[in-house]
Amino acid sequence: MSYEFLQTLWFILIAILWIGFYFLEGFDFGVGMLLPFLGKKDEERRAIINTIGTFWDGNEVWLLTAGGATFAAFPHWYATMFSGFYLPLFLLLVGLILRGVSFEYRSKSPDPKWRNRFDWMIAIGSFLAALLLGTAFANLAKGVPIDANMNYVSPNGLVTTISLLNPYGLIGGLATVAVFLLHGANFLTLKLDGELRERAHALSKKLYWIALVAVILLTIGTYVYTDVLTKIGVNPGIIPILSVVALVSSIYFINQRREGRAFAAVSAYIVLTQVSFFMLMFPRVMISSLKPAWNLTIYNASSSQYTLTAMTIIALIFVPIVLAYQAWTYYMFRKRITVEKKDLVY
Repeated sequence: MSYEFLQTLWFILIAILWIGFYFLEGFDFGVGMLLPFLGKKDEERRAIINTIGTFWDGNEVWLLTAGGATFAAFPHWYATMFSGFYLPLFLLLVGLILRGVSFEYRSKSPDPKWRNRFDWMIAIGSFLAALLLGTAFANLAKGVPIDANMNYVSPNGLVTTISLLNPYGLIGGLATVAVFLLHGANFLTLKLDGELRERAHALSKKLYWIALVAVILLTIGTYVYTDVLTKIGVNPGIIPILSVVALVSSIYFINQRREGRAFAAVSAYIVLTQVSFFMLMFPRVMISSLKPAWNLTIYNASSSQYTLTAMTIIALIFVPIVLAYQAWTYYMFRKRITVEKKDLVY
């Protein structure tokens, strides 16, 4: 395999890892954010947590694998991004830790205050993670200050973080939160039963309007703040158009009570949007807002051909095994959750 082919291959594989993470952790974060608002009683909140209780930690592995693959395949990309986005990524880690600790400890005591505190930690951690991920990806598409030495140029970490909270970055973060909320509500209609299921359906009918408005703003912002016009043109191509069609079709399916199709439609929007993002970036991995010649690409940021070859062999062996295991997990825990205490674990 040629060096250029391997560089392109690993860009695609890392894109797939991020797409899988967004799809799986998207409804995971959405459920977490909805927890204190949808569940009125402790049994209801336990049922909501149980819908993702067997999945959330496996879903987060996609993030770890994406980070690890980036480090191994494109070390310059990893070094520049993780040094420049250090504080936001640290806060993302804090959000994930809040969630993980809360899932495991919230039912260790029967005290309502104890449980309520951890329920809010799950919601806050989920919101923080979703917001920061959306903001980070929006800034990657917009471009960040990278110099000729592949260094993120910023006086200090605080200034770096504030600079990421630009209008387009915030739009990207809030759009991600809105879509994940809708994704989570749709997932709950598939996993819950009884009154909670009806409550999740009613909430999804309110959330799709918020998500639609946020996506429209993100689309407008993409044409204003990124180089999509010069790289792709006014017509973005079939994939971005299909992503919008998928989101709009979810509104129809939600109103028709076709819960599986509604979930699939929002899932398709998330997947197609991420595909569109990586298409806009390719062959770049980080865009320099200072000078196009200083962009990080798959060619100047990658590991050696030997490293990429070894990684490809390992991936061909283990990735199918991991995918099969995770698919089996979802199949085994496919049944709906009720508020019956005998069915609740968390």
